Amino acid sequence: MTVHLKRLTAVAATAAALLLGGALAQPAAAVELPHAPVAYFATGADLTGTRFPVDTGSTGCRALPSAALSAVDFTEVNIRVYFTADCRTGLPGKPSDLSYVLGSLHWADFPFPALSYEVVR
Repeated sequence: MTVHLKRLTAVAATAAALLLGGALAQPAAAVELPHAPVAYFATGADLTGTRFPVDTGSTGCRALPSAALSAVDFTEVNIRVYFTADCRTGLPGKPSDLSYVLGSLHWADFPFPALSYEVVR
């Protein structure tokens, strides 16, 4: 009888651990990625909020209509993202050589709001 009770207790403890582990293993953010060639900026983190499409056919500097906190690039080009206006490198309000390259087939949340971009072939 005690062997059966110990085995039942062990099974219950294992099941509880598996359930707890499954609950704790949930992803930090649920991002819905597109399933077609597309590139856009989003005003919120994790591709949420208002979306602004990227003109992948133009290689010149483009200003974003509003600051973006994330972007996706599921195209064949790369996108250089700037945290200042007019595609200048630097931090907001501080000159530096910082910019961000969003590679082809990637998405990202930015460390600072993006204000401009250019397509890199």
